[in-house]
Amino acid sequence: MMYGYAWDTTTPLTFAISILPILGIGLLVTLKAAAVGYAIALVLGLVLALLRRSRFKIISWTVAGFTEFVRDTPLLVQLFFLYYVLPDFGIVLPAFMTGALALGLQYSAYTSEVYRGGIDAIPRGQWEAATALNLTRLQTYRDIVVPQMVPRIVPSLGNYLVSMLKETPVLSVVTVLDMLGLANMIGERTFEYLVPLSMVGLIFLPMTIICSALIYAVERALPKSGIPLR
Repeated sequence: MMYGYAWDTTTPLTFAISILPILGIGLLVTLKAAAVGYAIALVLGLVLALLRRSRFKIISWTVAGFTEFVRDTPLLVQLFFLYYVLPDFGIVLPAFMTGALALGLQYSAYTSEVYRGGIDAIPRGQWEAATALNLTRLQTYRDIVVPQMVPRIVPSLGNYLVSMLKETPVLSVVTVLDMLGLANMIGERTFEYLVPLSMVGLIFLPMTIICSALIYAVERALPKSGIPLR
C-alpha cells in the first residue's frame, strides 16, 4: 500500500487498475516538471541567444562557451551537481525545483541555438532598413524580427518540448516521485515490475503523440511568411 492505495496483484489487469491512481499522481509531477523546465528553457534560451549576439566579444564568447559546456555534458551529471554539490555552497533547493532547473538549464542551451538560428535567418537588408528608418532595437525585434522568426522556430522548439517530456523520468534519481519513480517503488514492494513499467511507457506514448500533434497544429496555424506586421 502507498498513499492509501491497496494493490491487487491477482491478475495483471487488476494490478494495472489498482496502481493507476498512484501513477496518475506521478503523471501530474511529470507534467509539472516538464512545464516548469520548458518555461525556464524558453526564457533562459532567449537571454543566452541575445547575449550571444552582443557586440562585446567577452560576453558573446563567454555565453558561447557556457552553451557548449551545457550541451556537451550529460543531463544526469548536471542534475547530480545541482542536487549534491550546491548544498556545499549553502544553496539547497527542493528536489522538484532542482530537477526542473536541471531540465531547463540543459535545454536552454539547445533553445538558445534555435533562437539564434531564427534571428540569423532574417535577411541583412531588413536589419539595415530598420536602421535607416531609425527604429530602436526593441522596435526592430518586435516588429520585424519576431514576426518572421516565430514560424521558423516553432517546430524545433516543439521537438525539444517532446524530448524534455521524455527526459523527466531521470528526475527520479534525486527522489522526485514522478511516474517512473513511483513505478519503481511499486515494483520494489510487490516484486512485480512488468505491469507498472509497461504502464509508464504506455502513458508516455499518447502524451508525446498529443504533444506532437499540438505542435504541428500551431505550426500549421502560423503563416509561413511570418506574422503580419502592424
